[in-house]
Amino acid sequence: MRVVITGATGFIGTRLVEKLHGRGDRLTLLVRDPDKAQQQFPADVFTNLAIVAYTPLQLGEWTNVFGDCDGVVNLAGAPIFGQRWSDKVKKAILESRQIGTRRIIEAIKTNQHKPTVLVNGSAIGFYGTDPDKEFDEYSFSGDDFLAEVCKAWEAEADVASELGLRVVKLRTGIVMGNGGALAKLLPIFQLGAGGKIGNGKQWFSWIHRDDLVDLIMLALDNTQITGSLNGTAPNPVTNAEFTKTLAKAVAKPALLPVPAIALQVILGEASILVLEGQKVLPKKALHNKFSFTYPELEPALMEIVGK
Repeated sequence: MRVVITGATGFIGTRLVEKLHGRGDRLTLLVRDPDKAQQQFPADVFTNLAIVAYTPLQLGEWTNVFGDCDGVVNLAGAPIFGQRWSDKVKKAILESRQIGTRRIIEAIKTNQHKPTVLVNGSAIGFYGTDPDKEFDEYSFSGDDFLAEVCKAWEAEADVASELGLRVVKLRTGIVMGNGGALAKLLPIFQLGAGGKIGNGKQWFSWIHRDDLVDLIMLALDNTQITGSLNGTAPNPVTNAEFTKTLAKAVAKPALLPVPAIALQVILGEASILVLEGQKVLPKKALHNKFSFTYPELEPALMEIVGK
């Protein structure tokens, strides 16, 4: 396939580029920093790849790339984790997804030849948080800040269906791999300073990065997949279970719980990311016979820490 990718230099995008290029696809990466992208994907190794500079919230010459592609994977978006949600941060989180996706669709529209499929990022934050409910792709949305962001994000992607594209909205859970969220937790647990967060009962819907990338590739290839698609493993765990399993993977105790009040003071509203959760199941992936390499958390973490 000929695939255009945004967010290609990120934690998920980097692995996606490696796997798509490895199977022979021709890739065009839309990036804000071409020099950084060229270092990550050297031309002598990634021979079937073009790097194009773009400004996510503004149309420009980069729009021409959509006239020569079969599929689009849009993973761009400002970071959500690791900072307080000031009004400025909230605006960046929303606009980078809502307006950024809108510009992608506008760019596609300007080209006579159009891709056949758009795989657009979203998140399980769409469902809101709940300690008891079980969510799948057919569940209703929540009403907190992240749910509103996801709804606005997905609404922009849906416009592509009016142009004749098959649209897949990838609602991603917490991605496990060498980097991402685990990069901040792993050093703490390796020192034996880890512990459950709050009461530990909140749900943790996760997925191994390789499974998520394979799911994106399935969404590109399988014309039967459309609409929402949960990017989560079939066996979510509670935070207490996650803590116990990660401690086992690094062979260290996890006896230092993090009080909820401490995170609320440090992160403010953003503390919802770790103090609350949702149990999300990948019903569509399973229905389409997707085979998870890491359906269980312990083997996934063991692979990541090299055991």
